Amino acid sequence: MTKRIGGSRRKTRQKFAKDIRKKGKISIKNYFQTFKGGDKVYLVIEPAVASGMYHTRYYGKTGIVKEKRGRCYEVAIKDKNKQKLVIVHPVHLKRV
Repeated sequence: MTKRIGGSRRKTRQKFAKDIRKKGKISIKNYFQTFKGGDKVYLVIEPAVASGMYHTRYYGKTGIVKEKRGRCYEVAIKDKNKQKLVIVHPVHLKRV
């Protein structure tokens, strides 16, 4: 059996690349933003923050915030025909 090389950030150079004007320190406003249950959000990864990062296959998806879990939020998304629950840090979320 072969061993897989690379982790969850494999082949994400273009996907996680930031715009030249957005590079630098991350926004404190985005890091500490709050959401309520039922809010619609986009899943957009902030590459500078590794904590609370979801799998890259869900990048760009739209979901609904279910509840808060610790510092993160539970977001329900639809993956093909299945309903899935992803735990995401608020810095990786953007309001619709």
